[in-house]
Amino acid sequence: MLHGGSINTLLLVILGRRELHELEQELGTEILPGTEIMTDVGSHHFVKGGAGVLVPQPSDDPHDPLNWSPFWKGCAIAASTSVSFTQGFGPLALAPMFPYYIKDFDSNLTDVIKFTGVAILVLGFSNFIWVPLSTSFGRRPVYIASQIVCLVSSIWRAKAVSYSSFMGACVLNGIGAGPAETIQPAVIADIFFLNDRGFWNTVYWVFYMGSLMVGPIISGSMALHVGWRNFWWFNTGLIAASLIMVVFMFPETKWHRLHPNEIIRQLAAQEKGKPSPTDSAEKVNTATAEDPEKLGGVVSHVPSKGTMPDLSLQATAERDPYLGKGTPSKQQWKLFQSNAHPFKSMALDLWIPWKLFAFPIVELAAFIVSWSCSSFLTLNLTQSQNFAAPPYEYSSQTIGFFNFAILVGALIGLATAGPLSDYVSARATKRNRGIREPEMRLVAMIPYVLIMMLGNFVVAFGYEQKWSWKPIVIIGFTCAGIQVAALPAILTTYAVDSYKPVAGSLMVAITVNKNVWGYGFAEFITPWIIKSGFVPPIMTNMSLITFFCLMAIPFYFFGKTFRRWSRNSSVHKL
Repeated sequence: MLHGGSINTLLLVILGRRELHELEQELGTEILPGTEIMTDVGSHHFVKGGAGVLVPQPSDDPHDPLNWSPFWKGCAIAASTSVSFTQGFGPLALAPMFPYYIKDFDSNLTDVIKFTGVAILVLGFSNFIWVPLSTSFGRRPVYIASQIVCLVSSIWRAKAVSYSSFMGACVLNGIGAGPAETIQPAVIADIFFLNDRGFWNTVYWVFYMGSLMVGPIISGSMALHVGWRNFWWFNTGLIAASLIMVVFMFPETKWHRLHPNEIIRQLAAQEKGKPSPTDSAEKVNTATAEDPEKLGGVVSHVPSKGTMPDLSLQATAERDPYLGKGTPSKQQWKLFQSNAHPFKSMALDLWIPWKLFAFPIVELAAFIVSWSCSSFLTLNLTQSQNFAAPPYEYSSQTIGFFNFAILVGALIGLATAGPLSDYVSARATKRNRGIREPEMRLVAMIPYVLIMMLGNFVVAFGYEQKWSWKPIVIIGFTCAGIQVAALPAILTTYAVDSYKPVAGSLMVAITVNKNVWGYGFAEFITPWIIKSGFVPPIMTNMSLITFFCLMAIPFYFFGKTFRRWSRNSSVHKL
């Protein structure tokens, strides 16, 4: 068997309804999108390989990003990571500086918190601009354009002299910072093989989540010692450096690649001496039109060892002499890539995220991610309100340093959530006779839900009763960091496993839901705290998080039913 269910999904192709039905009978279960077969079953033997299997298979073109040398891949991922970090660095860095904005703009806490809320709201919806552009014209123009927008907004923030002017800069920053949440995972898929993507996605999340927490640490100290405007000039310098990296280190990574079903069918046809790849592809399309279920699943009987092409590292290298030696072409350094049907692909990218909201699994992931992130947002919006006031009266630098606890917690969450959910899934798969279902990983949520509850209790009652900063920060803030890294990771993985072909649009849908709630939360939390204290809003928010997490219980038992409802949806064929 192949290492990892995702490789299974890409390599196994359905040959016919009868064979699929036979396999389901032998397994005693229904094979739906998201279901993975991790072992041989009776007479059905699946393609096996070692760690050297390359998925997807690269072309024999030296300019294919999968063929790029380690140097060019390193340059591209470094530039891409710099964009994710710098675009996440600014929007949530305001928290320790709230007292300075209140004073300089003659405002109040309720109004200055809107700087964060509005930026979050606009950021979420901006991906309805950036993602379609990325799909149609490439990653490079999106990175360059968005960084220019962020650069202008950062200069504007540094020079703003009124509340309305600074708010305008926040709106512009929200527009520019959207790609930080959506584009780098696509870049990683463009240039790395499947077995390497887990590591690089973790790197992405560490730098992006880290930027959200490092921003307040630096801004608080700089605001105290050199003034808040200098923080935005520092931010301008970071964005400018990242923009230069993109211009000179990031060639276009988007590459047209055939659907895995077509690749395997064409290669198998060539091995058997069947008709040309074009004819084969036309037959595949005809079969799909007549019977959507033939390509709707993810597992089937496959060509035998004698007819299945060798996908090992050595065999692939023999077919592809440029593997690991390729370089970008001049075309890939252009400002944008041409597209024969740009409006069609853009329209599809605009529609699919809204369509996905009709799927229960996507809704579950969106709501748990949204409310889990709101627990972290609570700390960002209330830390100055609590610690800058009596009896603490801490400086902006000290308040900023408290965010180190959130950062440490996030690193713990990122380091443990993936291995734990994989371990839980592997154990459940073994007990299920080698059949893996996406719902199996939901059990891994349990410890993180308990950690989330502990953190919220400590913060709410610690704030209200003016405890020492130590339990509030060391326990409360750290727990918030752990859960905000772990719960969204588990739920987004569950949703992506269920709807792999539309992973990008799925992330857009989740991001929009998260940021709309973040904006609403920023609007009402401060007046509520002023009226009722810290406990009611924080405990209410914790209750909502717990409620949505408890909804994972029926999904654990009936999630496959929800996937059955959408098994014939067009989203599985995109």
